[in-house]
Amino acid sequence: MILKANITEALRSLVSAKQRTILALIGIVIGIGSVIGMVSIGSIVQNEALKQFKDMGVDIATVRKDSGEKGSEMALKDILGLKGRGDVTEVAPYLTSGTEYGSGSKKMFMEQMGVTESFFDLNKIVMKRGRRITDLDAYRYFCVIGTETEQFLNSAGTPDPIGSRIALGDRIYTIVGVMGAVSEGGMRPYGINRSVITHITTGTRSFQSKEINTFMVRLAGLKAAPEVKAEFQDYFEKKSNGLRVSVNTAEELIASMKKQMQLFSLLLGAIGSIALIVGGIGVMNVMLISVTERRKEIGLRRALGAQQMDIQAQFIIESVTLCLAGGIIGIFLGIGVSLVFAKLSKWEFLVSYGSIALGFGVATAVGIFFGYYPARQAARLDPIKALRS
Repeated sequence: MILKANITEALRSLVSAKQRTILALIGIVIGIGSVIGMVSIGSIVQNEALKQFKDMGVDIATVRKDSGEKGSEMALKDILGLKGRGDVTEVAPYLTSGTEYGSGSKKMFMEQMGVTESFFDLNKIVMKRGRRITDLDAYRYFCVIGTETEQFLNSAGTPDPIGSRIALGDRIYTIVGVMGAVSEGGMRPYGINRSVITHITTGTRSFQSKEINTFMVRLAGLKAAPEVKAEFQDYFEKKSNGLRVSVNTAEELIASMKKQMQLFSLLLGAIGSIALIVGGIGVMNVMLISVTERRKEIGLRRALGAQQMDIQAQFIIESVTLCLAGGIIGIFLGIGVSLVFAKLSKWEFLVSYGSIALGFGVATAVGIFFGYYPARQAARLDPIKALRS
């Protein structure tokens, strides 16, 4: 009953001083909204960054020749020989090059990629039209193109590129397929959407860079990353005259990315908390003014038998009520800001229920922390002096 009476009295006091209450609410709303918005945006960014890994699966690894290695090379037959060895169920070597295509003002930098048939399965690439490159296309000048490459060819006067020819360097390729758009990043090579992809054997003949130094694998087992790295290193040391390789597993990259995103969310929350501190100081000022204006009321309550703890509890409840009201509005504001961010970025909107709980918790903590000093001042007033005021 006492708690209910204190809450009722707190609401009555806040409503009676509308201007001060609104000014204090603005500070709390901006502060809580900033924290919720920042944390929610961090969750959206983390979810988007991890989506590529979820799409492809966590059983993918990328093996690269060490950048410092000179002389020794990865032989195509040695890479393909990994399939079925140990936990390796699928292998997809690829090589990359680049070229500028077009004439006059219409030019585009295209990624040239040489791949095997398994490259499409490992990267979960779906064909939009036509067919993909298969191992039957070895040494033949057929290619498939990405969506951005198709759009460029459309703007250059080729409405349907399937069956048309494209000259890259001193070679002419026949386009046999158009790939659907893929989300880049994660374990996928960059530039697939703006690429021209041919068979890897054709690439070793025609690309400027003919050395294969990267391949992807799918692993069946659940071995730890150090053990997987040791197996690949041992294989290439024997096969390629001591060649050193580096191995990146999806599981390892996901763990690293989660740590980075947690730090990112923490940083965003810290930035938003600056506005929250300013809002809390505003609440404390409002409560101090309220104590000054209600000295006579405090003195009368003390004279009628109210204890110091009763007066202190009344003002703390009033401060918490004010902050919770601002916190609820701030939560909706923060969620709204993150929704707009997701829509503008064309990313998946994600509501972090943890951030909502954080909003209520922070609002309550701010109310108690910044309301304690004014409440303590009110409780320590001399009843006689308070009545005379």
